[in-house]
Amino acid sequence: MIRILLVEQMTLLRGALAVVLSAEEDMEVVCELAGIDDVVNMARSIEPDVAVIDIDLFAGGALAIAHELNEAIPDCAVLVLASGDSPGTLRSALDAHVRGFIGKDTAHGQLARYIRRVADGEKVVIDPLLAAAALGARRNPLTSREREVLREAASGVPFAEIATQLHLSVGTVRNYMSSIIRKTGGRNRWEAVHIATDAGWL
Repeated sequence: MIRILLVEQMTLLRGALAVVLSAEEDMEVVCELAGIDDVVNMARSIEPDVAVIDIDLFAGGALAIAHELNEAIPDCAVLVLASGDSPGTLRSALDAHVRGFIGKDTAHGQLARYIRRVADGEKVVIDPLLAAAALGARRNPLTSREREVLREAASGVPFAEIATQLHLSVGTVRNYMSSIIRKTGGRNRWEAVHIATDAGWL
């Protein structure tokens, strides 16, 4: 039996997916979540075989969750429900050890097949319609620390507060921000935030 952790913010869609997947003889949706905050703790508790996660929940730095989930429960495959209009996020998800991508408009039978494939250990399973978008997107040029700094900067807090939050010196934060601005091609931190967000790098 394939144990599934389902993470989808839209209640109606989440419920429909749970019903459809639970109808498969070899699948059981063991947990449904509306957000990513409790994903890792819940996964540790229930030990799912596959986590099916809506890519829209990966915005704003949540790709770190995929890394954390992979480290905490290496046997849990992450399968992302995606659309082709966010190639940067797809690229970042691929870099974050997501094992599969499938379009949100895919028939439920195909979704079940993808779940079986990643549960069987296939490393990367990509819907052909999403593959070109994901692989053609520019790779994230920011380091994990730079992403942390930029996520804090996005909230508008001063460098001193970012430094305190991340246990860095103010000078180090300024150096990181200079590097971020250069790598993104922005003229200031606000443009850097905008560019990185649009590209799916956060």
